[in-house]
Amino acid sequence: MNILFLNGSPNPNGNTANLAKALLTGKDYETLNFTDYQINVYGQTLPGDQFDEVLEKVRAADVLVIGSPLYWHNICGSVRTFLDRCYGPLGEGSLRGKLFFLFQGAAPEKWMLEAGEYTIRRFGALYGLSYQGMGTNKKEAAALASKL
Repeated sequence: MNILFLNGSPNPNGNTANLAKALLTGKDYETLNFTDYQINVYGQTLPGDQFDEVLEKVRAADVLVIGSPLYWHNICGSVRTFLDRCYGPLGEGSLRGKLFFLFQGAAPEKWMLEAGEYTIRRFGALYGLSYQGMGTNKKEAAALASKL
């Protein structure tokens, strides 16, 4: 099973990564920290863009875990940029496998969590991934592990 964790946090060993560790305990997985990649925003054509490299890894994954800190009431910019860039290069139903969402913040309100989950759920549905749920703390992330 090929498991890919897309970490949107600027801190590769922070709270978002710790949620992934709780979800993926005992599993081999690859972490891709968005801060290590240059992904231009939708519509930009600038040298050095690595979106295709990231997308290749996503296409190869059997399990995709998207992790985002909650910034400005929603998904962080690096994750949002990645999702935006998928529009066009990915066709409807072109991915396979399971999708998990890890979403944490200092004091998120319910509507903020719902908005982020809605976006990820729609992403999964559009591109053919089976959405398995969202973890917002270590206990929730660990509970999702049974769906791996």
